[in-house]
Amino acid sequence: MSRPLYPEAGPGADERRSPGWPARLGALKVPAGEVRLRPLLYRDGRAWRKLRLRDREYLRRWEPNAPGTWEERHGVMSWPTQWFGLRTLGRRGLCLPFALTIDGEFAGQLTIGNIIRASLRSAWVGYWVDSARASGGAATAAVALAADHAFAHAGLHRLEATVRPDNVASVRVLTKLGFRKEGLFERYLDVDGAWRDHLCFAMTAEETGSGLAARLVDAGKAEYI
Repeated sequence: MSRPLYPEAGPGADERRSPGWPARLGALKVPAGEVRLRPLLYRDGRAWRKLRLRDREYLRRWEPNAPGTWEERHGVMSWPTQWFGLRTLGRRGLCLPFALTIDGEFAGQLTIGNIIRASLRSAWVGYWVDSARASGGAATAAVALAADHAFAHAGLHRLEATVRPDNVASVRVLTKLGFRKEGLFERYLDVDGAWRDHLCFAMTAEETGSGLAARLVDAGKAEYI
């Protein structure tokens, strides 16, 4: 069972500055709720800061280290800089920065970043989800929606994701969707105080079949909305 899932972006779609952006994607219903991806908004800042501060211990185990303390990086004035930077990169075609919503509420982020065009047409995908809703299939649905959009509308040929081997939940998300494990990057990123090994997963457009969202629906893991 499958059907077209990605309508045009709506008002302003004819003013795109890069392929596939801006975009408001379709939705999937999973046990966590109704999962959607849309462009980040300036007003997402309060919810972003609240979740990130609350989930500090949950998130810092998996995310690369950065200058400053966690509190400093999530202070009141940190969101405007991050939002403007991602918005600029999106307009330049260098990334696709999405807000992940569940039942209409901000619940995380998904970014397709480091987009390289020309003969490579490649990017990476990264994501985080509110810890209180992390076990209901939201991340899997979000990656499926984003990957389908990247291949069908953003003109990409390859997506990759790197994840620590002990991040069992994230490994499960990628393998469930059909990403291939390509190898191990030793001491790849500075995470949680040490240089950590990361597994590399990847997928190319030829491997998607009728789409990753359709794959979830056909397997009874999600429903179209």
